[in-house]
Amino acid sequence: MPFGEQAEGFRQTRAARRSETAEDYVELIAELISTRGEARAVDIAARLGVAQATVANTVARLQREGFVVHRPYRAIFLTETGRRLADAVRQRHRMVVTFLLALGVSERTAAQDAEGIEHHVSEETLQALVRFVEAKGG
Repeated sequence: MPFGEQAEGFRQTRAARRSETAEDYVELIAELISTRGEARAVDIAARLGVAQATVANTVARLQREGFVVHRPYRAIFLTETGRRLADAVRQRHRMVVTFLLALGVSERTAAQDAEGIEHHVSEETLQALVRFVEAKGG
């Protein structure tokens, strides 16, 4: 692989890692709103296994970036941008799980592995997964 292509691969991986946290948070916030009617920092901290201070810092960053709206001692809400990101992440997650299941991976492992893969899969690879799953009748 030429050095330029290798460097681009590493750059993409670093960029994906930076967006992973935002994607995990908006996906979880959307899920909490859907199932509980609201997303609270304490629930996010419990589900992610992190300190509430970590959630507060991350939510503040997500608010600055336009993904959420949050006021102290209130629930956290997604903006339209946050909802679109959450929908895209959920769609990628479902496709990766479906692909892994089509390969014969157990449901538990597919769900766990998809949590990491969903953040790093390119659009080109995602479309290849879709074609594979559709060809298998899934």
